[in-house]
Amino acid sequence: MKKIAFACDHAGYKTKQFLIKKLTEKGYNIKDFGTFSEESVDYPDFAHPMAEAVEAGDFDLGISLCGSGNGINMTANKHRGIRSALCWNIEISKLARLHNNANICALPARFVGEDEALEIVDVFLNTEFEGGRHQRRIEKIPIKK
Repeated sequence: MKKIAFACDHAGYKTKQFLIKKLTEKGYNIKDFGTFSEESVDYPDFAHPMAEAVEAGDFDLGISLCGSGNGINMTANKHRGIRSALCWNIEISKLARLHNNANICALPARFVGEDEALEIVDVFLNTEFEGGRHQRRIEKIPIKK
């Protein structure tokens, strides 16, 4: 079963807890990089360690959450080996994996309900990268030095 890393800020805490419970029940191996309450925190403090672990190959994929999904998504994408996609519906989630080989799904916790978030994550985790012409494109994403 896939190994999944999670990270969130205070706005994503409740949805993260819901998702972890549901995915654990499905047999996924989960690591929670925090936060661990609804107390106000800074999302980079949790996004960076999670992104580093996904980038290192310690986890197959990552799921991140903050209020809009934008901040935690931007933070994760600072890592060279990360392709984090802001996923607010099922179709975007599917295309993020299928065409972009996204390895982190960023969710806008204040804009999607728990059940919708679970559907988005299920699609993300169960969609394989199509490769082909898309491989060439994702190889052009990192800045060459």
